[in-house]
Amino acid sequence: QVQLVESGGGLVQAGGSLRLSCAASGSIVSIMGWYRQGTGNQRELVTAITSGGITEYADSVKGRFTISRDNAKNTGFLQMNSLKPEDTAVYYCYVDTRALPSRRYWGQGTQVTVSS
Repeated sequence: QVQLVESGGGLVQAGGSLRLSCAASGSIVSIMGWYRQGTGNQRELVTAITSGGITEYADSVKGRFTISRDNAKNTGFLQMNSLKPEDTAVYYCYVDTRALPSRRYWGQGTQVTVSS
């Protein structure tokens, strides 16, 4: 069983920055990442990072968002810069456990609102 605690998020003006954190406890994780879901939209993958530091980003956030992690603390970070109104969504942290069979766990979600 893995528990995820998300923090960060909030309200920011367009062009501003926010930082999300996701702390996992209970098991060592392999992949960490974030999805987001805006009102009326499907949940979409924003970014992910492996334990080795390999990253992937949605095209819409490349060059603006940066994911990182502290493996010793089982914690991931999402630095979001140059935020746009279309980034407004609930952001959900997720992790995939390293132990097989791998399982996915989700955070409670945090609201990010970007005003124009």
